[in-house]
Amino acid sequence: MHPSSVSDWECVEMKVLPITLLLICFQLSTNAGASMNSLLKMGAKRQLFLMSSSAVHGYEYLQHAENDMSAFFKKNNVKKVLFIPYALSNYDSYTEKVGTVLQRWGFACEGIHQHPDPVQAVNNAQALYIGGGNTFLLLKTLYEQGLVKAIHDRVLNQSIPYVGSSAGTNVATRSIQTTNDMPIVCPPSFDALALVPFNINPHYLDPEVGETHKGETRQERILQFHELNDAPVLGLREGSTLLIDGDRATLLGSKSARLFRRNREPEEFDSGADLSFLLDE
Repeated sequence: MHPSSVSDWECVEMKVLPITLLLICFQLSTNAGASMNSLLKMGAKRQLFLMSSSAVHGYEYLQHAENDMSAFFKKNNVKKVLFIPYALSNYDSYTEKVGTVLQRWGFACEGIHQHPDPVQAVNNAQALYIGGGNTFLLLKTLYEQGLVKAIHDRVLNQSIPYVGSSAGTNVATRSIQTTNDMPIVCPPSFDALALVPFNINPHYLDPEVGETHKGETRQERILQFHELNDAPVLGLREGSTLLIDGDRATLLGSKSARLFRRNREPEEFDSGADLSFLLDE
């Protein structure tokens, strides 16, 4: 085609530009996982401590993870933790609850809401801890505060230690599509921080023997997720933690975990298991 006027050129541009944009978006989407792996191979080293829950029966708040979390912070030379309480509505009391425990262990703690610029607070932090609550509310607020990209970059580019519990673990994964929470608000996307290339289901529960409830089990809900999605899902039972140190992932805690992958039988992994293969899924 040889356009003979300005209007002809404008017509060509209007037709070509949307196609170009679609191709670019497709390329970015399909390369997302590869970009993460390439980034890490260039020198960045993930440091993640992903708990199923902060409260476990028979223990005081966070007590079940005290030894492992303290060792995680000390290994990474952490003196002060930036706590992100967005999954609950009362930021002050939530931060105080977590901070009281961390201070008893020897680590200072401050809430991100105490800073006028949340992004700058993340950029200056020694370590991040995102607590549990409602996953939809948490992710919506992270987007509103411009923190999704900021946290992703700090953790994957600069190896800042990241701790998550429950909802804070959900948002560390590819998406929040395997959360147990009610959608009390609507985030702009289910896409989360993508610090790992798979999903997690915290508080994973096995059906009880003799159970009379006829609703879907947790396993059935995850299988429904896999009818339309490919991402592996790690079912973390309460008391379990996934520790990620660079390219190595290890299951910690008192319980086993169940791994679900599309069109495959679920697999059980005991505490201490090497789950590093999930980082390449």
